[in-house]
Parts: sequence; C-alpha cells; structure tokens
Amino acid sequence: MKFPRMLPDQLPLSPITQAALRCFAVNGYHGTTIRQIAAEAGLSVPGVYHHFDSKHALLVDLCNVAMTQLLDASHRALAAAGDDVLDRFDALVECLVQFHTDFADVAFVSFSEIRALQGQAREDHLEQRRQEQQLVTDVVEEGVAQGIFATDDPRHVARAITSICLGMSQWYRPDGGLSVDELAGTHVQICRDTARFVGQETTA
Repeated sequence: MKFPRMLPDQLPLSPITQAALRCFAVNGYHGTTIRQIAAEAGLSVPGVYHHFDSKHALLVDLCNVAMTQLLDASHRALAAAGDDVLDRFDALVECLVQFHTDFADVAFVSFSEIRALQGQAREDHLEQRRQEQQLVTDVVEEGVAQGIFATDDPRHVARAITSICLGMSQWYRPDGGLSVDELAGTHVQICRDTARFVGQETTA
C-alpha cells in the first residue's frame, strides 16, 4: 500500500452503532428492530433510545462514519502518492480496495441501505458519494490529459472503476485465499486496463 492504512478496529463507531451494523449486515435495515439492536449491544431498548432517538439515526451515524472515513482515507492516499498521476491513480484504487475489504460490512450496508436514508441525511450522504466519485474522475481525466490513459470516456470509466472496487464489499471474505495487498495489486491492474493505460512498452 502506498498510503497510511487504517486498521479495521480503528473505525470510529460507537458500540451501539457497531451492534446496529452487525444486525443490518445480517437482516437488512428494514428487517432489523430496535429490540434486536439492543440485545446485540447488551442494552435495554430505553438504553438505546438514550443515545439514538430512532433506528434511522443509527443508520445515519453509520453512513456518515463510513463516508467520512473513506473520503479522509482517499485524500491521505492521494497526498501520500505525490504529483505523479499514475501513482495517484494506483493509490486511490488501492485505498478503495482496502476500504471495501477491511470494512466490507460497513461499506456494504452504507451503500445498500441508501434507499432507507431520509430527508437531508440522504442528500448529505449522496453528496459525500459524489465527492468520492469526483476524486476518481479527476485522476482519470488527468491521466487522459497527460496521455497516460487512452479511454475516450473518462467519466464513465471512473464510475466503472468505483463500481469494481465497491462491489468487493459484497463478495470479499478474509479467508478467501488472497490478502488485501494481493487483491489491491490485482485490482490496480484491472482498473488500469479499464482506463486503457498506455504502458511504456506501447509508447515508442
């Protein structure tokens, strides 16, 4: 990895939100009750309501933490990569892979339950996702401008790259045989190919 990596136990979720995450990951948002969350957290129902006024508030907290941490990690990855556009592209892909594997449950729930977010919370979450997508789009467009990538449609390619990495939260398992670093290396190559990377051997 080319950036400071956040460890799975460093995700700043409260114990109650962690309990809600475990329930949402298994049962879905609509299939989970406050009573189930309370039992998972080792609290009474009033104990949960003392900290969160609704199940929706728990989902909002979970989604906000997920996107805040992903955006922060992405900016740190880009900063650590320096000015070289290919290094920045690789670092951003590695960051997306790392987040969607090490934090697969929170990544999956925060994406799959967007439909359950309401009002301003939904708008705020979608804006955070647009900001993350723009980071990918910017680095692909910069690569095209510098002749490093040959795609004719950088914005759609950037969306495809994000989807490739996001989808890992649906299938990744820690016992799957490949480490996160190995998966990151493989997906960097896949995403380079998606953007039609112009390698040194093809530039002569």
